[in-house]
Amino acid sequence: MTPRALLSERLRSHRLTAPARTIGDAAAHMLAVQSQEFLAGRWALGIRTAGSPALSAVDRAFASGELVRSWTMRGTLHIVPAADLRWVLSVTGERQRRQVAGRHRELGIDAEVLSRVAASLRPKLADGGRTRAQLLDDIAELGIDPSAQRGVHIIGALCVDTVLVQGPVVARDDAVGREQLFVLADAHLRTERTPDDPLAELFVRYIDGHGPAGAADFAWWSGLTLGSAREAVVRAGDRVAEVDDGLFVSAERPRRRRGADDDEVRALPMFDEYYISYADRGAVADAEAMATIGPGKNGMVRASLLARGRIAGAWTHSAAVGRHRDVPVAEVFDETLDEDAVAAALSRYSAFVSG
Repeated sequence: MTPRALLSERLRSHRLTAPARTIGDAAAHMLAVQSQEFLAGRWALGIRTAGSPALSAVDRAFASGELVRSWTMRGTLHIVPAADLRWVLSVTGERQRRQVAGRHRELGIDAEVLSRVAASLRPKLADGGRTRAQLLDDIAELGIDPSAQRGVHIIGALCVDTVLVQGPVVARDDAVGREQLFVLADAHLRTERTPDDPLAELFVRYIDGHGPAGAADFAWWSGLTLGSAREAVVRAGDRVAEVDDGLFVSAERPRRRRGADDDEVRALPMFDEYYISYADRGAVADAEAMATIGPGKNGMVRASLLARGRIAGAWTHSAAVGRHRDVPVAEVFDETLDEDAVAAALSRYSAFVSG
């Protein structure tokens, strides 16, 4: 597979040249969209949806229970269709628990502590959700010191155990909502899928939204071991198509939008799946671009400008109160980029945020 063909296929798999009909369809296709920066995760769905979707449409999907956000893999927050959350965590949850086990021992977090906190929270959450700050206060009321990230680790563990999940967005007057209410998973997850083989399903769904990709890429994205990733490839059988040695695409690829252009300039959000979700990002960015985009020492990955399927710049925008309608600022790496094309890409993001 030539480099250009690989990028063309990834643009299609990522729904960047084959946008989904609705926000929910985009989320279902991608399965899990990295979202520790919450606005960025919502724009990741917006840019993969046809027409001119608005941030409010994504927030409505959270309010209705169609979408949720949780620590689905690698100890990292992702937006995921509510119906898929439990089975995804049935594959990735144990690996996440093992990765934080040492830190939990240091903080004195064990099964008894988690059970006690969960029991105390259930009646408080029976009639609605609570913010993270409220949950930390609830934990402190039990005589458990939430400082030193202890409270945050407890909340995260209860989410991995599907006791809690992040649901409706907390509204702010004339500003972008930046946090969600934690709700009881049993009450909020009204519809659930149960695949026959969750490990194979996870690989198939990863390839659907990220192919061409292979076992090493899947291991990085899912947080599973390479051995588990290779087993998933075997168990997926003929549900994916091998287009090169160890490189797979979906058996049913999405239809490209009429007039779609691989070379189009696109404004990808922070931590976008197109860049972050592969073991080797060299196909989409050179060393200089990767050094600028990240991940940096603080783990941050900057919002990027995509042109011809590769990283060609970065951009910034503030979602602070009173600034969410400011014009995004571009930082172009490739001086041959058309200024109007860059402005158009950023304008689509601006319309999403303010719509």
